Amino acid sequence: MSRIVVLGSAGFLGSHLCDALIERGDEVIGIDDLSTGRLQNIAHLLNLKNFSFEQRNIVDGCSISGRVDAILNFASPASPDRYMETPIHTLRTGSAGTDNALRLAAERGSRFIMASTSEIYGEPLIHPQHEEYWGNVNPIGKRSCYDEAKRYSEALCMAYKKEFSVNVGIARIFNTYGPRLSPGDGRVVSNFITQGLANRPLTIYGDGLQTRSFCFVEDQVKGIISLLDSNVAGPINIGSIEECTMLQLANVVLGATKSKAGIVFKPKPEDDPSQRKPDISKASSLLGWKPTVDLSMGIKMTVSWFRDNE
Repeated sequence: MSRIVVLGSAGFLGSHLCDALIERGDEVIGIDDLSTGRLQNIAHLLNLKNFSFEQRNIVDGCSISGRVDAILNFASPASPDRYMETPIHTLRTGSAGTDNALRLAAERGSRFIMASTSEIYGEPLIHPQHEEYWGNVNPIGKRSCYDEAKRYSEALCMAYKKEFSVNVGIARIFNTYGPRLSPGDGRVVSNFITQGLANRPLTIYGDGLQTRSFCFVEDQVKGIISLLDSNVAGPINIGSIEECTMLQLANVVLGATKSKAGIVFKPKPEDDPSQRKPDISKASSLLGWKPTVDLSMGIKMTVSWFRDNE
């Protein structure tokens, strides 16, 4: 049994990681300030003997008593609506919060997994995006609070690796979706499903030809745990290579929700990337990982969860 700290444990992805770690027999210490996480995501874990939870902001410190074998840092808003509403909180979480977490890892000799993002690549000038690409990011745009927080977090990880020999692993996560997405968080999959189930037109920003690669949460968690169990530093892209336009995604959701309301178009937001697709060669060769759930099946499972829970 490993003793693992999950920062951002009540969030969408963090809560699924807690489930997977507990299922394989690890002890999990969850920490979340609940600024975007939801207690209902981990309610089923609260009475388990190998899970504990503390509401805390890691910007204020990250002390843990006892052995710490690994730290997974998923403490950050992840949807554009949420991080643009709280840009200073987002930046401080990625800077001071990550620094506090890395200091704990250095003190305890812990494996440290950093949840980075495909937003590192900004508006990419190469396609698909590989890990050696440095990105094309607007450092003062509306989305920069998230992009630059994650870029700084990556730099901080590599500095702790160099100076204190911390065993870091950086996961660049691409557009995860699935059960427990908050219906009001502004991500496109939750927006589309919520609108479809309410029989309201699905809102597309721009012409709908911008692309994303959506990874089902179960696949994403398997990739992250594969990185955790390795000594790979990365960064490593973890995402689906099944690229689709927003129009294609909308039609998949319309079919899964059986909505007849159609689509409406609104202006494209500032700095919204036109293309996004990972090169996952490193994840495949170094971690033996690749996604298995296709978009159609994943959307059907997510729609089913929304019907039952939201």
